[in-house]
Amino acid sequence: MASAVERTDDLVRDYLLYRGFNSTLKHLDSEIKSDKEKGFRVDKIIDQLQQLIQSYDLTGLKEYWAYLDRRLFSRLEDVYRPTVNKLRTSLYRFYVIHTIQTKTPEKTQEFFQKQALELQTQPEWRDWFALPFIPAPEQNPSFSPYFSRQWADTFLVSLHNFLSVLFQCMPQPVLLSFDNEVQRIKTVQEENEELRQMLFALQVEWRQKKDEDMVHHKLPPYVQHMDRLGDTELDLVFSQRNVNMTTPTRNFFSTFLPQTRRAPGKTAPGPQSSPTQASLGRKDPTATQAVKAKDLPSAKDLKMPSVSTATVDLATGHSLKRRQHDHEKERKELLSKLPQQSMEKKTDSDPDSQTEALPDQTDSTNQTRVCEVGGAAVEQPFIKLSQDEYGEHHSSIMHCRVDCSGRRVASLDVDGVVKVWAFNPIMQTKATIMSKSPLLSLEWAAKPDRLLLLGSGVGTVKLYDTEAKKNLYEMTIDDVHPRILSLACSPSGTSFVCSAAAQAAHSGVVMEGDARVSAPVSGQLLLWDTKTVKQQLQFALEPGPVAINCTAFNHNGNLLVTGAADGMIRLFDMQRYESALSWKAHDGEVYSVEFSYDENTVFSIGEDGKFVQWNIHRCGVKQSEYSLSQDAVGPFVLSGYSGYKQVQVPRGRLFAFDSEGQHVLTCSSSGGVIYRLNKADTGLESVLSLGGHKAPVVTVDWCTAMDCGTCLTASMDGKIKLSTLLAQKP
Repeated sequence: MASAVERTDDLVRDYLLYRGFNSTLKHLDSEIKSDKEKGFRVDKIIDQLQQLIQSYDLTGLKEYWAYLDRRLFSRLEDVYRPTVNKLRTSLYRFYVIHTIQTKTPEKTQEFFQKQALELQTQPEWRDWFALPFIPAPEQNPSFSPYFSRQWADTFLVSLHNFLSVLFQCMPQPVLLSFDNEVQRIKTVQEENEELRQMLFALQVEWRQKKDEDMVHHKLPPYVQHMDRLGDTELDLVFSQRNVNMTTPTRNFFSTFLPQTRRAPGKTAPGPQSSPTQASLGRKDPTATQAVKAKDLPSAKDLKMPSVSTATVDLATGHSLKRRQHDHEKERKELLSKLPQQSMEKKTDSDPDSQTEALPDQTDSTNQTRVCEVGGAAVEQPFIKLSQDEYGEHHSSIMHCRVDCSGRRVASLDVDGVVKVWAFNPIMQTKATIMSKSPLLSLEWAAKPDRLLLLGSGVGTVKLYDTEAKKNLYEMTIDDVHPRILSLACSPSGTSFVCSAAAQAAHSGVVMEGDARVSAPVSGQLLLWDTKTVKQQLQFALEPGPVAINCTAFNHNGNLLVTGAADGMIRLFDMQRYESALSWKAHDGEVYSVEFSYDENTVFSIGEDGKFVQWNIHRCGVKQSEYSLSQDAVGPFVLSGYSGYKQVQVPRGRLFAFDSEGQHVLTCSSSGGVIYRLNKADTGLESVLSLGGHKAPVVTVDWCTAMDCGTCLTASMDGKIKLSTLLAQKP
């Protein structure tokens, strides 16, 4: 740990010199010189404690130990508190023994005078108050062990080991593990590339097998081996390529090749069937692709003609050349274009209006198009590698968010139960939070990412440490507006925005035409500092105080976008802490709002079912608009037996973007749906349906911290599906 800190300090110095931050470099050097933790070097900390003891600096010794307790020991679990107290007691005894050994009784008396109020209530110090009045304490059986060299060495080694283990178990910042992270990412990328190559090879093999199945299994048995002609017949076929086909002739294979029936009024462009053909092929072949048992005798009589048979046909006036040319044409159509095997049913009212013939060029073209579409499916932008389920919740989900590192997920249900869980390498619950007051919102802190903000329905926000599994602070936001609807942490990690609203009216009264008759709920938008745990300011909401449903920062925290219950979108400048833009966005409430990938536009979903893209450089001009169904917008409805019906108003994120901002994940009745963002005139193009849910999905999230994107879809039955996607590189 110490070597890593020293190396990191050197890297930071080089970076500051490279950027020209000379004043910052001076402050860094001065703070490093006065660093009480000594760069996490245990030997330096022990030396500092011994130096304070040897100089009889009791005040400095107490302050230094209090700093270590506040900075390090307070973060430990409660089971380690007795160990810390024993070490502090031994440190004070080490100081008292040193004053007696150096024959400075005034320092001994000073220690007991200053520490009397603190130590007189502790049983382990009761006998020590007589120590200054004992003539030879080193010979007293109660105190003689503390004057030995062995006790002093044992204490120092114990303190050294305790601090060493503590530093090794402390969570390291990302900068200290930079080399390991780079190596890990490189290894993961190499493994992903190998898996991608294996996947592509399996896809090619599957497509080849599928093509073979289409040729050898979808065609009847007597057509699969149709191309196995004798050498003499092949010579006759290839020698007659230039025969004139203007005169209709009898189709050579029309009596035993599979026929496709035409609709009444559709004319086959190929050779017409003779009356004899119609009488032979009258039976409807749609029930099966093979010849029925009662037709087998006639099929057996139809042997493939040899050269002698062709000579007899010439003698009787039939043209062998034209028959062979027909044979060649039909053979090429069957084997190269894979004709359709489905046939329309023949009506009994007009049996002569339908003609049996081979598939024409249109049918072959349609089949080719289907094959092309099937081949294009491999070129989808994402491949769903796996889908896992997290089922620890027992009621509908309100919020489900991944932290910025992509390691943990926090989910909140309508019962107020929060689950913090990890999914890599295995799905495992890390913490369960149950609050006496109802919880309405949650948000991960940016720095450090282990902290979680929880907004309640009684005007409080809790800061929860997911690793220590305890509440660090509980902030009282506003008693007049107790419902904390939305939380957003600044990427800089120094503050967070909180939306507080008044209690909702008991109406939900909706007139005909879905026109709202009640005014939007009153609310406030506040900025809090996470270090001082105090409110910094209250944003001005024009034209009046209104409940803010959703909030989102841009990548550096300089801009904040909000969506309100009055249908307005407001853009705030976080450097001046004032409103920069505001415009009417939706008819009804704004449910969800996010910045685009390039942060030049803002996307929003409203109660009116519109998914709109707004240009923030042109005063909120509408750039594109898409219509979504109620399944993607809400309110979400879950019906059950005996007339049971549950309705949920959207609370969490309704859409999320991929790492490049070209695709968006939305809710649906059976799972998430991924769309490709196109222009407004072409609409949303669905590229992948994740599925897997039996109840409506109410909130989604898309984690792109790793190469394999992870999509979260949470539904009203408490199930959360975690779908792992692999992006197809063009």
